[in-house]
Amino acid sequence: MSSSGDHVVSRRVVLAGLVGAGLAPAGAALLPAPAAHASRGSAPIDQDSVDAVAARLDAELVELRRDIHAHPETAGQEQRTASVVAGRLRAAGLAVTTGVGGHGVVGVLAGARRGRTVAYRADMDAVPPDEQIGGGGTEAAHLCGHDLHTTIGVGVAEVLARLRHRLTGRVVFVFQPAEESLSGAAAMLDDGVFARTRPAEIHGLHCGPFPVGQFFTTSGFGLPGLDRGTITLTGPDAAARAQRLAAEIGALGTVSPPATPADLERLVSDLQIPHGPLERFVFMRVQAAGAEVRLSYRCWPEDRYVEIRDSIRRLARSSGEATVDFPDDPFPAMISPVREGQALHRHLRQTLGRDRARALRAAIPFSGEDFSLFLDRVPGTFTFLGVRAPGAPIESSYPHFSAFTPDERAIGHGVRAMAGWLAKRTHA
Repeated sequence: MSSSGDHVVSRRVVLAGLVGAGLAPAGAALLPAPAAHASRGSAPIDQDSVDAVAARLDAELVELRRDIHAHPETAGQEQRTASVVAGRLRAAGLAVTTGVGGHGVVGVLAGARRGRTVAYRADMDAVPPDEQIGGGGTEAAHLCGHDLHTTIGVGVAEVLARLRHRLTGRVVFVFQPAEESLSGAAAMLDDGVFARTRPAEIHGLHCGPFPVGQFFTTSGFGLPGLDRGTITLTGPDAAARAQRLAAEIGALGTVSPPATPADLERLVSDLQIPHGPLERFVFMRVQAAGAEVRLSYRCWPEDRYVEIRDSIRRLARSSGEATVDFPDDPFPAMISPVREGQALHRHLRQTLGRDRARALRAAIPFSGEDFSLFLDRVPGTFTFLGVRAPGAPIESSYPHFSAFTPDERAIGHGVRAMAGWLAKRTHA
């Protein structure tokens, strides 16, 4: 989950690059189709079977997470992590392609029955020092939970591989590099990540500051996109006018980053209120540097970009001689489709219990996700997995905080929930 405002990929450029793309990077493997028929008497995968297999992998997956955690790699540098992932997937019998969009890894698990193809995405990169909140260190660190995400993805693949004889269709596992820079999904799409497999939908999890083992679905919600711009002032007193203009643009913001644990607790509460204080927001970052004003912002709903750009241009004109430059398109918001999100919500309540499946009613103002680019291609879901240990301070479960220490039991919860969900969706 990216919190940076420094890396933006145009939606228009990303989508244009998909035409005619083919998946053929170095290390490519043939992608098998499901068998024509299953052996007689093999029942579809049920949640009890998933839970039984997952229980045998719990301790091993915790060790895998600790290994990945000890070797953090920032966006574009995920070589070791990718190698570990590819090795585990091959050992489980998946067809593996490496080098997709950089260090991306794609593993395809073919079931014994014909059915639908669904995809699951996990991100692999760590948080760089300048994106760490609250006294972060000088080195990269897994403070956003991508080490858990990667481990859960591997765990889901290994569980379903052991139940392959009862699996319908195919599951495509997408291990994505460079999420923190909002560039990895675009690079994988440019490499034709879905060109051969053509999944009907894609799903993903992200760590969140909720009680461990709870799941928060995002039907109709998600995370905001990102826009940025530069205003160059000319003429007398340009630098002084830039300072005043920066303050005026900053006043367009309606929310500020949480500064205290109480702020974080309030944010988590507000996210669960229908039509609450986060129904509409603008999160603005702006800085004057000499005669330039540089800005980036997130807003909700997504169509407000037009309105906010107009307000910024109006303020710039009123400041005197100025040139305003925006990219062609803001980075798109990640919005989970309603139908798929509601279906997942019902599934989790039925299989895990009503108390463990909840719904977010608003978007988090301070973070974005390039999973949005995958959802632009195919429908799917994006769900937050609670990683807050009982009695732990909220900073221990909020991504990008230096105190981020998620409860490792979340790994098993994520594996069980997503393995059961993907098995269901291949024959939905």
